[in-house]
Amino acid sequence: MTSPAVSRESVVREFFAGVRLIGRGFGMWTDSPKLMLLGAIPALVVGLLYLAAVVVLVLALDSIVLWATPFAEGWDEPWLTIFRIFVGLAVLVLATFLLVRTYTGLTLAIGDPFYERIWRDIEARLGDAPADETTFWAGVGRGLRSFLSLTAISVPLGLLLFALGLVPVVGAPLSIVLGAVLGGHVLSLELSGYAMDARGIRFRERRRLLRQRRARTLGFGMVTYLMFLVPILSVVAMPAAVVGATILARESLGENTTPVAPA
Repeated sequence: MTSPAVSRESVVREFFAGVRLIGRGFGMWTDSPKLMLLGAIPALVVGLLYLAAVVVLVLALDSIVLWATPFAEGWDEPWLTIFRIFVGLAVLVLATFLLVRTYTGLTLAIGDPFYERIWRDIEARLGDAPADETTFWAGVGRGLRSFLSLTAISVPLGLLLFALGLVPVVGAPLSIVLGAVLGGHVLSLELSGYAMDARGIRFRERRRLLRQRRARTLGFGMVTYLMFLVPILSVVAMPAAVVGATILARESLGENTTPVAPA
């Protein structure tokens, strides 16, 4: 029987193996800088829009909190201020989770031709690349179904984070950590879509496969999620994340992940 210590060590190794996947993605910036630069363009465009949205949110945060808590007007100090601080933090956690989630989906939608080229390139390097003959409109429909499935997951998760953020003292830090965990899981599901869809693997089966490598999936997804929180870093991380997710998908399917073709 495997001891708890060994099990924990195995989980930690798997987690950092997932972290290294995004590192392999960044390695593509050296191998194929022009191709990766193409993938950075839609990420930059969407990132600028979202940066503007974040600025507006921060400037309007006090008004949002006041609008959401009229019932607390008669409370004594310092409880009124403390409560509204927690509400403000909960709003920020919820907004961060949803912004990263929609940032990924919108960037993939806008830059689909670029990210498909990046995906095909890394698949060709690793060998046994699937022959995805999906038509343009079929691909759009497939992407839309995946987006709706992930949105159906994200909305209740976002509300859970908001509710947790309202818990005094421990709620805010717990919701931030849980947001990175849940957000990382959703990102892994979404970014692995190119590789999984090309193999005819539906969304439900995709979830099952990634759950089999839970710690590795979490390591990749959490680090990617945290990178996406930094405006400039998110631009260069987006194409790297597509590469890392492709390798993660191949690992989940037991396929080769060692380059067999020249860069």
